[in-house]
Amino acid sequence: MKRTIRETLPGGGLVLAVTDRPGPPPLRFEADGGRRLLRQGGRPLMLGRLEGDGCCHVLHVHRLDGHRSPLPPVRAEMMRTPGDWPHRYARWLEDADGSPLHDGRWLLGERNSFAPGIWAEDFVTGWPDGRLDLFCGGGWHGVLPLRRLSSPDASRVKAYRKHAREGTLAPVLLWWVSFLDGWLLLDGHDRAVAALEEGGVPPCVVLTRVQDDEQWRRAAAEMTDWHRRETAEPVPTGAERMRAAREKGYADALASLPYEEARTEVWPLAGAPADWEDLPEDGVSISG
Repeated sequence: MKRTIRETLPGGGLVLAVTDRPGPPPLRFEADGGRRLLRQGGRPLMLGRLEGDGCCHVLHVHRLDGHRSPLPPVRAEMMRTPGDWPHRYARWLEDADGSPLHDGRWLLGERNSFAPGIWAEDFVTGWPDGRLDLFCGGGWHGVLPLRRLSSPDASRVKAYRKHAREGTLAPVLLWWVSFLDGWLLLDGHDRAVAALEEGGVPPCVVLTRVQDDEQWRRAAAEMTDWHRRETAEPVPTGAERMRAAREKGYADALASLPYEEARTEVWPLAGAPADWEDLPEDGVSISG
C-alpha cells in the first residue's frame, strides 16, 4: 500500500495527507434519507435510522457481527516497549484493508482525558441495539463499540487489567464521526473494558478527518481580512492590553486552522431500497 505524507506535530501526534485513495474506503458510512449504514468491504456492520426534527434527533442503531479491526493484535511485549503509538497506528492503518482512510488529511493524536460521562453513561455497552441522542444539549459525545464487549472476567480482559495497573496498556483506536458527534471504537474493545474495570479511562489514539489544505487556507485568508479591518483603527489609550489579548486570540485561531475537524464523508447507500430490509441477519429490523 502506498505510504502517505506525514506531518509530525510539535505537541505529539501526526497528520496524514492521504492521496490516490479517492474512496469510497473499505470502512465507510452510506446514507439514504434517514437511513445510515456502516459497511466494511461488502459486509454491513451497523444499520441506523435517524428520527426527529429541528435540533433534536435520535439515531436508532443495530449492529451486526463481523467487524475486523484495521490494526493487528498488539502483543504484550510491544505494550511494554515504549513507542510512538500514533505513528505505529498510522503505519498499520495505511496497510489495512478495512480502514476508513481516503483522500484528504487525517489527524492521529493521543488522548487520555474526556469529559465526565463519556466512558460511563455514553459508552454503549449493550449489544446489538442502541439509541444515540444527537444534537440536543450539545450533542451525543459518546463511544460506540463495533463488536460485543467481553465480560470483565474473560481471560484477555484479565491480562489487560494487569497492563492497565502497570500503565503499559496500549491505547484503543477511536474514529471521530462528525454526524454522530461521537466516536466509533475501531480497535481495543477488551483493552477498553480492562481500563474501565480498573477505574480509569482507556488511553486512546483518536483518528479525525481534518480540513484539506485548500479549505483551511481559504479560512485563513478570510480570518486575516477580518483581522485587518478590525485593527485598522488606532488603539485607544488604555486599551493596549485588550489589543494584545485580541492579537493572541487571532494568532492561536490561525495556528489551529490546519487541524480543524472536517465532516465525516458519507457515500450514497448502495443497492435498491428493498435491499435495506434484508440486511439484518438475526431477525431484528429497524426499518420502521
